Formats: sequence, structure tokens, C-alpha cells
Amino acid sequence: MSKKVLLSGVKPTGRVHIANYFGAMKQFVDLANEYESYIFIADYHALNFIQNKEEMRQNIIDILLDYLAIGLDPKKVTLFKQSDISEHPELAWIFDTFVTMPYLERAHAYKDARAKNKEINVGTFNYPVLMAADILLYSPDIVPVGQDQKQHVEYARDIAEKFNRIFGEIFKLPKEIIMKDMENIPGIDGRKMSKSYNNTIPLFAEYEEIKKCVMSIVTDSGGGIPQNVYAIHNLLRPASELLPLYESKAGKYKELKEMLIEDLEKFIAPLRERRKKFEKDIPAALAILKAGGEKAKKVASKKMEEVREKIGVKIY
Repeated sequence: MSKKVLLSGVKPTGRVHIANYFGAMKQFVDLANEYESYIFIADYHALNFIQNKEEMRQNIIDILLDYLAIGLDPKKVTLFKQSDISEHPELAWIFDTFVTMPYLERAHAYKDARAKNKEINVGTFNYPVLMAADILLYSPDIVPVGQDQKQHVEYARDIAEKFNRIFGEIFKLPKEIIMKDMENIPGIDGRKMSKSYNNTIPLFAEYEEIKKCVMSIVTDSGGGIPQNVYAIHNLLRPASELLPLYESKAGKYKELKEMLIEDLEKFIAPLRERRKKFEKDIPAALAILKAGGEKAKKVASKKMEEVREKIGVKIY
């Protein structure tokens, strides 16, 4: 029997952080032996945020190096770039012809932008449709995502069902996989760790940067266990081991932060060194991405041929 299929991706919009890793990226590595995996760089999605040629180019390369450094093996995982597969925007347009505006107005990102009185571009409004195309082209069984991306997988299922109903059965309905207890990893200010809040601990940070970040973690003034420090530390050590340690040092915030610094350094240092090795040969890394794109293109092209047949545009 052939393996089930996994698909997921990351937008190249800045440095990845530990919440990106534990919330989604770690699953890519853990599940690579079990699933036929397609992991992509969502550069067309990133255009909603990055509209500078050099910044975009560097961000794409950075995400590629990050993928390789965390242990994604190109012999097991197909790594590719969204913009290398023209079928993504083509399928998104086909979906656009039957997805309604009121339906897309329910999207969290759109509602959040409206609430903040932002001028909303079409790409932001249409984001869930392109993501549905990203997913459905590869017929995945599962899509590992963070909690904030769950709605996008639901959109993909809804759009797949509507297409199947109108044109005939063709798309598999994917299921999201969310790491338990990873939905709301706190940043150094106590809010959810996010690039948009500038409150992250970078996944490949140098020691001094780790130290600066951890010492900046907001703690309450009530003594006892500093919850934000503990929640981040709990990513690295089980509660059975960590809780007695924190209870024995209740109120000693500086000592607890110093322990977190050392544990983060032990965890990050090997990843950081592996990334530096890949960074020494960018052409080799790009060759991996190009080869992955060629493999993904074959899968996406085959699915698009089926789609064109179903909608009636394939006449020769």
C-alpha cells in the first residue's frame, strides 16, 4: 500500500521562531517516515506582506536553509516553492468562480484586518482560496498546522466539497493535525509568540540573543512560578521533570531564566551549526528546492488535467 500524504508550508516573512518549530515544523520531521510529505515555501502568500525583491529572495533562501537544518531529508520529503508551480494560482482562479464573497468575509484574517480599519488588498481577502488550491492539488490526507491556520484547512474541505458537488468527485477532503498544547506558546511579552508582535525567540539564535530574549520574558510580581518562563521551558522538558524544579526555586526568577537559557542553548546549538553548514553551499540547497519543485509539478499538473476535464475546458 502507498503511504498517506502530508502537506504543509511556511510563509517566508521573516525569521522562524521556536513556536513555529514546536507548533508545526517539528511535525514535518517527525512524520516524514510515515507519510509521503510535501513541504512548500509559500512565497506567493508572502507577497501580501513582503513587496521587496531582495527581501523576498533572501527570505525564501532562509526558509529553505531552516527546513534543511531542522532535519527535513530531501530523500524523504519533497521540498518546493509555491511560485514554481503555476497550477496553484490557476486552480485558485477556478475556485474563485464559485466561492462567494460572504463566505470569504468569515475568514479570521479578513475580519481582523477589518476590525483594525486596514486597507485590505485582494490577496488578503482571497488568501483562503489560494491556500485551498495549495492543499488540494496534492490530495493530502493530513495538513499539520498551528491552531490559527485550522480555519484554512476547513475552507479547503468546504471548497473541495463544493467543487465535487458541482463538477464531480475529484478532490480528497484533508484533515488538519494540530499539536496538542502548542496552540498558544507565549512570547517574551506574554502574548502569543508571533513575528507580528516582535516577541519571539528565534529558532537559530546565537547564545547572546537567546540570553537577551529570555531575560526579557515578562514575569508577574506575585512570586512563585513565572508562568511565561515555565510555558516556554515546558517545550524542552516534560512537566514531571520541570515542575518540581520550578517549585523548589519558587520566586527565584533569575535562576529559573538562567536554566531556560542553558536548555535553549543546548537545543538550538546543533540546529544552528547544521544551518551554518548548509549556508556555506547555497547552490546545493537551491538544487534541492528546484528538484523538489519538478517532482511537485508532476503531481500538480496531473491533478490540474483532471480539473480541466471536469470543468469542460479540456477539448483536445
